[in-house]
Amino acid sequence: MDRLIYTAMTGASQAFTRQAGVANNLANASTTGFRAMEHRFRAVPVQGPGAPTRAFVADASVANVFDQGPMMATGRPLDVAVQGAGWIAVEGANGGEAYTRAGNLQVNVNGQLQTASGLNVLGDGGPIAIPPDNSITIAPDGTVSAVPLFGTPNNVNVVGRIKLVNPPENQLARGDDGLFRLPGGAQADVDENVKIAPSTLEGSNVDPVDSMVSMISLARQFETQIKMLQTADANAAKASQILSMS
Repeated sequence: MDRLIYTAMTGASQAFTRQAGVANNLANASTTGFRAMEHRFRAVPVQGPGAPTRAFVADASVANVFDQGPMMATGRPLDVAVQGAGWIAVEGANGGEAYTRAGNLQVNVNGQLQTASGLNVLGDGGPIAIPPDNSITIAPDGTVSAVPLFGTPNNVNVVGRIKLVNPPENQLARGDDGLFRLPGGAQADVDENVKIAPSTLEGSNVDPVDSMVSMISLARQFETQIKMLQTADANAAKASQILSMS
């Protein structure tokens, strides 16, 4: 009887956990540059005398899906999308280096090039500063150029170059803020092969239809595990009744 309880209990718990992960993916189906994540499970035998046939379901890891999302032309000069593998380096809230695929950039009141969430975009020498009264163009190699809105219109000034990197994907860890980082706060080297598409945004790589199917399947699995627990409880009650009668 307890073998059924062990299996059903941990199965229901992890099905609920995976439901939360799929729900998070669905919530970010329209988030620029979002990378989907999936929970991976494994069976863990229960240790102890008389318990080798019992097993828990454990959440082994949360894997990140690095497939590229759909590319969408916007016509906005400050929108960029990384083509293929690669990342845009930004300054995290703690001052360390982090990486994102969200290329919907903006210029704040202080003239700093930032992400839509207000994080500074890093260049060769730190955050990139944009002079006032200038229009901005971003080249495929990440070079940021400023063209004065007044005076000589052909006077193009290079103000910085976005740091584009391509660290090994298996070394990247997703933070609670949605940004990716290398272990120990390490900084990735600039990769000259990483290119960006100007005036373009990369959408989320979440497949809404597949995620909805997964949610329905997980809901059915959760219900099945709960019914197994209820069955185990009913069987235990019947067994106790028979023993008391005898």
